[in-house]
Amino acid sequence: MSKPLEIIINGARGRMGQMLVTCATGDPDLHVFAAIDTGDDFASAVPGADAIIDFSHHSAIEPVLARCMEHQKTLVIGTTGHTDAQTAAIKHASGQIPIVFAPNYSIGVNTLFWLTRKTAEILGPGFDLEVVEMHHRFKKDAPSGTAKRLVEILAEARDLSYNKDARHGRQGIVGERTNAEIGVHAIRGGDVVGDHTVIYAAQGERVELTHKASSRETFARGALRAALWAHDKPAGLYDMQDVLGLK
Repeated sequence: MSKPLEIIINGARGRMGQMLVTCATGDPDLHVFAAIDTGDDFASAVPGADAIIDFSHHSAIEPVLARCMEHQKTLVIGTTGHTDAQTAAIKHASGQIPIVFAPNYSIGVNTLFWLTRKTAEILGPGFDLEVVEMHHRFKKDAPSGTAKRLVEILAEARDLSYNKDARHGRQGIVGERTNAEIGVHAIRGGDVVGDHTVIYAAQGERVELTHKASSRETFARGALRAALWAHDKPAGLYDMQDVLGLK
């Protein structure tokens, strides 16, 4: 049997980090070289690993990128909520190392991404577009990275702009809905792992695509699969559509 991939899990004491450790421990193709969290020496651990899976916090992305570039390590980014400057830094780093950067590592959600684009193309401009997401009460960013990506996909299909045409909830006398806007709505409560629904609404009919996650295991296994896939790839910026061969 070939040598297992040595991985560092950054953010190992969080909910996703703990699930990553559990899933990796049972996979013969993987070995957890280090489980790192706040207060641990991330920089010293990096040279001994093959790949880093980062589910810490978007505020830590710059030093993670710096160490991975310094030691030429594969990086899987599972954090969301990055600023434009942080996203630009990720793109820059991908010129030197392979990076998988995805808003969601679930195989089911990435199938939803694919279906969302195809459905928008098939139905055409006569359908109004809305995205609704729900997550647990502890989630800090809104909308979720997954919901944002769904809106981006819809915007690409309609030749619209996320920054210009997304409508984050509605309040007051907002007037009639325009043909260009894409609504996005964030609901928070309880222990919901992650629900996402894309709504296509026309006069007389409505199509809805929904994905519901009941366990973080689906995200963890997807991120681990991404690390194994990306390890022998050339420098570049990849996502789960690449990992799953959906492009």
